[in-house]
Amino acid sequence: MLEWAAYIKILVALLVIVDPLAAIPSFIIMAGHFTDADRTKIARVASIAVATVLIVSALLGDSILAFFGISISAFKVAGAILIFFMAISMLQVKQVRDKQTEEEEAEAQDKHSIAVVPIAIPLLAGPGAISTTIIYATEHPGWQHRLVIVACCLLVGVACWIGLRAAAPVSRLLGKTGINIAVRLMGLILTAVAVEIFVSGLLVLMPGLKGH
Repeated sequence: MLEWAAYIKILVALLVIVDPLAAIPSFIIMAGHFTDADRTKIARVASIAVATVLIVSALLGDSILAFFGISISAFKVAGAILIFFMAISMLQVKQVRDKQTEEEEAEAQDKHSIAVVPIAIPLLAGPGAISTTIIYATEHPGWQHRLVIVACCLLVGVACWIGLRAAAPVSRLLGKTGINIAVRLMGLILTAVAVEIFVSGLLVLMPGLKGH
């Protein structure tokens, strides 16, 4: 297992990339016309779906990569690039297209059940979150490490539930400007996470760089 400080960093990274706070405006738009009971159900189902997707990624991610013949280091570099562009979009407070396409956004307006698609997938648990989970889950061998990563995924699911349930009061409290500031701060943290993952993968692919 890694040091507990490393697992705290992993949890923070997952929370930042899933970013329930940034999903609040979209959740209010898509679920605003439902009753409070319906919104509670949507938040619960979406949170369970997010945790499930991340846990499956943590447990089966390395097997999927092995099936396609992709090395962990190459996946780290590719995942870091994706995460970096997501972070840049967060710094500019733009809707991240890898999370939700225009077609998915339009379909959500007409679909009664929006909890899993598009709120959980891909708005919260998008390709960036899935990539990050796989990268961190494969950083260390052993079931204890995987168990802690699974616990982190469960905590992220809980955070999503809290964020979606508190969407309306948080939106009123922070306002659009406050949410945008928080998203920019998370984007800055995510940029650092992307650079760290990119460098760790690149040093394995190109070990000659270690001497420079």
